[in-house]
Amino acid sequence: MTELARQARHTVARTLRALPPDIREHALGIPILFRRIPSAAMCENGDIAPDTLGLFTGTSYAEEVSSDLPIPPQIFLFLGNLWAYAGDWVTFRKEVRITLLHELGHYLNFNEDDLSRRGLE
Repeated sequence: MTELARQARHTVARTLRALPPDIREHALGIPILFRRIPSAAMCENGDIAPDTLGLFTGTSYAEEVSSDLPIPPQIFLFLGNLWAYAGDWVTFRKEVRITLLHELGHYLNFNEDDLSRRGLE
């Protein structure tokens, strides 16, 4: 997964640099974690499928952080699944970008129309 992680890190960095300043400020505050696939625990309750490409967990930016929620806001990108979906480097980088923006949208409480209006698709 070393080359997948290297390609993903480069794509994430480029994507974050290209964000509008107000969104970039918030995006830089959330950890972006790479995993090969979702863990069994993540899939256990049926909230996500084993072939999920990305996942936002925790409290969204607009919500108050609560001590009841033990999970901090974070984004997971599942590089093995992204590679299986993409199959080549150009498509992989494109899908990393799309998935990252989609999960950032969840964090920022944006829906698909919000992302589209802001040119973040």
